[in-house]
Amino acid sequence: MPKVSAKRQITIPVDQCQALGIEPGDIVEMFVVDGQLTLVKKTAKAAKGILRHLEAKVVMTDEESLQSVICDSN
Repeated sequence: MPKVSAKRQITIPVDQCQALGIEPGDIVEMFVVDGQLTLVKKTAKAAKGILRHLEAKVVMTDEESLQSVICDSN
């Protein structure tokens, strides 16, 4: 089982990297939701079109947008 280093680094086991197709130098993103950490390998254009069904609320400030995301996740 991996341990967190003093620099807050974690080594991902080789078998898990292979299962996810993660190679040295790949970029990954991590999210915390409900106390669970999710790691996702970033791929070019992976999210292309994912938000196309949403309409923008152009009168919303950056702060309002951030608060709406924080409130929706609780």
